[in-house]
Amino acid sequence: MEHSKQTQFSSSDKKDAGASSVVNGHCDGMLKRAAGGSSQPPAAESGSQRPVMESWREDRTRSVEDNEMSLPSLAAAYTTILRGLGEDPQRQGLLKTPWRAATAMQFFTKGYQEKIIDVLNDAIFDEDHDEMVIVKDIDMFSMCEHHLVPIFGRVHIGYLPNKRVLGLSKLARIVEIYSRRLQVQERLTKQIAVAITEALQPTGVGVVIEATHMCMVMRGVQKMNSKTVTSTMLGVFREDPKTRDEFLTLIRS
Repeated sequence: MEHSKQTQFSSSDKKDAGASSVVNGHCDGMLKRAAGGSSQPPAAESGSQRPVMESWREDRTRSVEDNEMSLPSLAAAYTTILRGLGEDPQRQGLLKTPWRAATAMQFFTKGYQEKIIDVLNDAIFDEDHDEMVIVKDIDMFSMCEHHLVPIFGRVHIGYLPNKRVLGLSKLARIVEIYSRRLQVQERLTKQIAVAITEALQPTGVGVVIEATHMCMVMRGVQKMNSKTVTSTMLGVFREDPKTRDEFLTLIRS
């Protein structure tokens, strides 16, 4: 696998590791640097700054009741689309297509119905372990927010615990929640890394996504074998080349 892209922060972020930005309601999760170059979990800021843990407790949600209420209007919209394409929504093969398409779209975007805190609340454990934890080749399916066509690929996650570990299956659940939304791959990569950082406050986190975008394969440039690789490195994964290289070597093996 070629590590072709790494998420970059502005020079001001590098100068002031305590500064934070917000991506879709999430703090960037950068770990503060202590004297001597060591990393410490970010502390809550005073004044108007929210505590770092609050952002992953406030995910945008969509309820089951919302699904039921919006289903007729979604189906009607798909009927309009079929007519706009020159089709007859009343022919036999298309009679139930608007409802099928509407329920499928609700499933494809079911991440809006879930909260990260519900997944992680009972799965964070105190553990005296400080070696790298990696879960790789997590299948990922998402929807491009620009063309509403699929993105699919694999996610590799690694982190260095700081006296706390997360149930391994929950890493895949974090991927599922964020990927099952309308996305761009760059934002998805960072959201996964930030959620893990905010929940565990580890020494560092690395996330790499390799994905195929059907908007590049089926339309536009129509490059069948193209893949997009994005990464987010936080804490020591960003600051220490040896740690980053170890992570990248292990996910390639």
